[in-house]
Amino acid sequence: MEIFHLRYFVAVAEHLSFSRAARDLHMATSPLSQRIRDLERELGTVLFDRDSRSVSLSSSGSALLPLAQEVLRDFDDIPLKLSKASAPERLSYSIGLAPWLHPLLRGKLIEFSAQLAERYQLIRWPAGSRELLTAVHQRKLAFALVHLPAQLPGVTAQEVFREKLGAVLPAHQFVGRESVSLTELADFTYIRTAKGTQPTYYDQLEVRMSAAGVHKRATLSTGDFASPAEVVSNGDAFSLTLLDQDLSSTSVNGAEVVALPFDDFNPELATGIIWRTDRAEEHADLHELIALLRDFFRSEPE
Repeated sequence: MEIFHLRYFVAVAEHLSFSRAARDLHMATSPLSQRIRDLERELGTVLFDRDSRSVSLSSSGSALLPLAQEVLRDFDDIPLKLSKASAPERLSYSIGLAPWLHPLLRGKLIEFSAQLAERYQLIRWPAGSRELLTAVHQRKLAFALVHLPAQLPGVTAQEVFREKLGAVLPAHQFVGRESVSLTELADFTYIRTAKGTQPTYYDQLEVRMSAAGVHKRATLSTGDFASPAEVVSNGDAFSLTLLDQDLSSTSVNGAEVVALPFDDFNPELATGIIWRTDRAEEHADLHELIALLRDFFRSEPE
């Protein structure tokens, strides 16, 4: 018995007509009838009750029909099942993104995700760098893009980008200026975003501010990095910003503030990728993904 015997049998059984079945099978009626007789002879039973006017299934034919249909379904599904079996499983991981990331880094991450789309689904999760560090350590995230430093035992960091920081200042008080020193800001209030939203590096900068005589602080209740510029525009206050950020696009009062570099020190905000060290080791679950990630981000965006 060959698979075509079952295919011919099912065609006749579904049509209850040798002529209609033959048309669907693109063959003549006579060879189709012969193949059905061959199958009946091999099985030792009659599958159809025939007379000059009609064809009907015998009891044996009725019993064979669902079995033959199932065999044919399985047979026809072989290419699809083989394709699925040979295709790599698509793995899904959550990844972290700190706020205030440079657009070039966001673009690289999107490109990285697109290149691996057939193998990995990377679900982005925004949060502060400190929160993301903890989530990576607790295995809730595969990796994260955070502002450095980001240090916990068992977590590895690789710097991928570095940006110069400057001061956001009220424009009317610094007309024509190209730079500013911290000592000039001793009587100004430093405006910072909500606790936990600023990079850890800013804690180091506050130590430098205190040494320069800047002691007044005001902490906003929001983590929105555009909000400090709103307060600064009122006067006698400053905040920090990335110098290549467009203030007019992040604040409705963008025309009332100006971003200036410092002339007495050179603060730079580093961004890196972090992951659990043990998950990137050979034979660990993230070994391949982290290796691809590190290679992709090895060169700094231009």
